[in-house]
Amino acid sequence: MVSRVRPKGAGEQAGQARLDGAEPDQTQPIAALGMDTAGDRAPCDDPGDMPRSSERPADEPPTAISRDSAVRAVRPIIDVVPKLTLEVRREPVPSEPPGRSEAKRIVVHEGQTCRIGTHSTNDLILRDPSVSRFHCKLTCGDKGWRLQDSGSLNGTMLDGVRVRDADLAGEGILALGDCLVHVSGLEPASEVSIPNIASFGALTGTSVAMRKLFASLEKVAASDINVLIEGDSGTGKELVASEIFQRGPRAEKAFVIVDCGAISPSLVESELFGHVRGAFTGADRDRLGAFEAANGGTVFLDEIGELPLELQPKLLRAIESREIRRVGETRARKVDVRVIAATNRDLDREVNKGRFREDLYFRLAVMVVRVPSLRDRLEDLPALVRSFLTSLGVAAVDQRGLFSPSVLAELAEHDWPGNVRELRNYVERSVVLKEALPAARKRHPASSSTSDSGPASEAGPASERVPFKLAKDAVVDAFERSYLAALLESAGGNISKAARNGGMDRMYLHRLVQKHNLRPSSRDGSED
Repeated sequence: MVSRVRPKGAGEQAGQARLDGAEPDQTQPIAALGMDTAGDRAPCDDPGDMPRSSERPADEPPTAISRDSAVRAVRPIIDVVPKLTLEVRREPVPSEPPGRSEAKRIVVHEGQTCRIGTHSTNDLILRDPSVSRFHCKLTCGDKGWRLQDSGSLNGTMLDGVRVRDADLAGEGILALGDCLVHVSGLEPASEVSIPNIASFGALTGTSVAMRKLFASLEKVAASDINVLIEGDSGTGKELVASEIFQRGPRAEKAFVIVDCGAISPSLVESELFGHVRGAFTGADRDRLGAFEAANGGTVFLDEIGELPLELQPKLLRAIESREIRRVGETRARKVDVRVIAATNRDLDREVNKGRFREDLYFRLAVMVVRVPSLRDRLEDLPALVRSFLTSLGVAAVDQRGLFSPSVLAELAEHDWPGNVRELRNYVERSVVLKEALPAARKRHPASSSTSDSGPASEAGPASERVPFKLAKDAVVDAFERSYLAALLESAGGNISKAARNGGMDRMYLHRLVQKHNLRPSSRDGSED
């Protein structure tokens, strides 16, 4: 069982012990639901699956998570490391007259992701001032290299077409500011051995993506460095953080969780650093903040991308100098904590847009761990479904009848934008209704178009096997999410401005934003 502490509001007690999990647990890989379930333990995927314990006084230390070092490994597999050749054909020299450029240079990159920009941490560093700090990135997937613009100021051009997200057809010419870069994919450079780890504590998966994650987590957990966990919503980032903590050198100490996206901007500072009595209205007593409560242990900052911009320098100081100052107090207090942060935002893009401090980003991202989306690990669907059914108390015979191989094959043909969380909700609905319902979102082939095709194209083709209403709702829902996300992005997160730009009623737009759980990108704490 897992016991963790999540701080509460400024006027309440400092913390509440919580028992939860966020991802299924599996001790061995399976091929079908009909296999023997003896010996497997039923995991839980959602935080609400396990009971909460009673509140603790503010001055008591948080309860530490029990250490579980169970990691099951079988024989290793061989993976290849992709190689990318980047030839800089034109690069203006800032100190030279216009039109003067440096000589051509070639950079050979090995790895899954290649970042390009002017910052010194990029894989390809350009000196052109018209190139953004984190301009774009190339990611290698099953179907080749994928080019993504990181919210650059002047945009990214691929073979003369401005793109935000496109597939690279073997090779192409990138125009970044005034620079020209020829990109070419080559044969895999080398082979590496990946341990075939079937589980990592409460995490489970036999796909290559999960085995790579487990191998990385084993190394990260043994250290004491700060970690940034990236991944889409519902992938289990919080559980990854808890597994890192359980196997780290601070495992016997406190593990304190702060959800930066669920706290009012006016209370975030108090949640992190605490306050003294009379510091503000409602502060009727001294209160420990998350950093003090976790002294000697670990602080997990969930949804760090939602942290207000004006508070980021104070967090940076706490991490750098290892000291904090309570709200309303002048005396600094020394703290010793390890910081693990998580976000579903692209922080490279947030830095380019001026919504996240660059220095704080690099203090947090000493080590970056990327949790794969469910669509990138569809091989794990049978194991995940089986574990959910087991945790819901469904007998093995009923499991085989409810989710036959044909049903599992159909599930693998669908998108899972909500990832593991959405899959669990789907399984629970099917158990209640005693039939496997059609998934609402049909997978569609990845688009190879290099242009910004607009939100309507993201809904994908409908299937005649899906009822008309479900298919229509899925298309409308996909359009609304994509359109609203782009609208809010262009308005800088300002609801009123977005409503004017879209010709919509402000309250109607606000309801749609709440319906799709979209968060405005503004960091000033207001929507106006």
